[in-house]
Amino acid sequence: MTAEAEMSEETTSAVPEPPADELEGVHLFISGKVQGVWYRACTQQRAVELGLTGWVRNLYDGRVEAVAEGPHDALQALIDWCHRGPDLARVVDVETEWVDFTGRFDGFEVAASLR
Repeated sequence: MTAEAEMSEETTSAVPEPPADELEGVHLFISGKVQGVWYRACTQQRAVELGLTGWVRNLYDGRVEAVAEGPHDALQALIDWCHRGPDLARVVDVETEWVDFTGRFDGFEVAASLR
């Protein structure tokens, strides 16, 4: 097999996306010192690394809100990360609500803050 053929075979053997009925959603409210500490940007980075879609934004009351969709294990990894957050954050609580998968997101975005 030529190197070109091997490369082509490698790129087409990616892990397939799970069926929609195996995907879930989660709605999170994170409280503590979570604004002004790069929490949203770091959440977006972690979600993208995990292959999740959704959004994250600041709320007027000092919390951060996030909605994410994807495989259960990846969502659980994001939730676990949200309990820690970036180095400058001091997370007090993460309210977690499991929701149905909608498939309406194309990527994971930092949404406009609610002020």
